[in-house]
Amino acid sequence: MSAKERTGHVDKGFRRVDLAYVELASSEIARDINRDIVLEIVRSKQPISRADLSRVSGLQPSTVSNIVEQLLQETWIVEGAVARRPRGRRPTMLSLNDNLVMLVADLRPRRAILAIIDLNGRMLAHEEISIFSDPERSVAGMIETMQAMRDRFPHKTFEGVGISVPGRVHPKTNHLIHAPNLKWADYDIKGAIQKKLRLQVELDNDATACLLSELWFGRMDKTRNAVLISLSEGLGTAIFANGQIVSGLNGLAGEFGHIPVDPAGPLCGCGKRGCWETLASSDAALRFYSELNPNANVTSIQNLMHLAEEGDSLAIKAIKKQALHLGQGLRLVTAALSPELILITGALTTAWSTFGSIVQDELVSGILAGLPPRLEITTGGEMARLRGAAAIALQRHSGYHSSSRRGAKINRT
Repeated sequence: MSAKERTGHVDKGFRRVDLAYVELASSEIARDINRDIVLEIVRSKQPISRADLSRVSGLQPSTVSNIVEQLLQETWIVEGAVARRPRGRRPTMLSLNDNLVMLVADLRPRRAILAIIDLNGRMLAHEEISIFSDPERSVAGMIETMQAMRDRFPHKTFEGVGISVPGRVHPKTNHLIHAPNLKWADYDIKGAIQKKLRLQVELDNDATACLLSELWFGRMDKTRNAVLISLSEGLGTAIFANGQIVSGLNGLAGEFGHIPVDPAGPLCGCGKRGCWETLASSDAALRFYSELNPNANVTSIQNLMHLAEEGDSLAIKAIKKQALHLGQGLRLVTAALSPELILITGALTTAWSTFGSIVQDELVSGILAGLPPRLEITTGGEMARLRGAAAIALQRHSGYHSSSRRGAKINRT
């Protein structure tokens, strides 16, 4: 096996395979890595022939043929049209199976956005429900809505459920262990949904989900060191270092949002004062506006952004303050990790042409030495979290994760 095969890295900018749980000495694991490589090349280059899969991956034609047959049997891919060639044998083209879909959820402290996503990232259905302080009641509502959505597509095959959550998830148990804005740490979200829907459920942090979305759908080609900042009710971060997503001990790596930056600042959900998220999150912008205009009743960041777009000077001032604190806090990120790319996702990005320069200026001024990292916004808005939730499920079901982390088998329906 070549070095490229051992590392899971292929040329042409394909997504790096997460090797965090790989035992390099195991030939079974090596086969699973090759399988993931082939699946990802199909996703990126579809429709593609077996011969081109071998050429792009560097794997032997016999290896590719065996993997393709396995993926066809597992229904991850399908055979399509026969390609026309000027001479020689006409190859049968391979594509992802459009009938294989996932239920996904973007869980937040006050609402949950639920959807059905196919392997190509297309959304087939979409619902939004309210979330309450009672986790049992809230999850029951999610299950009821997911089942109703599932019933609308009886001819689709549901592979599993992916959920992005506003907190940190233990990488082995898949339980929430740190979610100060949700406060559901003692509730088994995965177990409750899995029991009712009879589908494998996977959870991960919302920032990690957004980062997975960027990786899975090929928007970070050739980038090996990046940080994604997710702005919502709180502030989440995900770390991509040397081509790998970093979760750290117990999945808690990257909690920059809970580093205090102002000892006299507002009380954070984690119990400390002046954490970065209390000054740079969407809820921080709403609080700034309420302080500037106490008589206003603006309860959503979308409404605040709309006011700013219409020229409300106080809304503009509040969002500028959020952008300033966001940029200042990036000094923590650059000093600790020195990424080549920083990605921002959240409501603030919808007005990036107005407020992005504030963040950029603070980022540049906070660099210790050398050039600053590139600062970019993610694509797709709220879809990034939903596609990321799908990617959470996909990366753990499509290859070696399915055998090393899934536990008891649950039949797809």
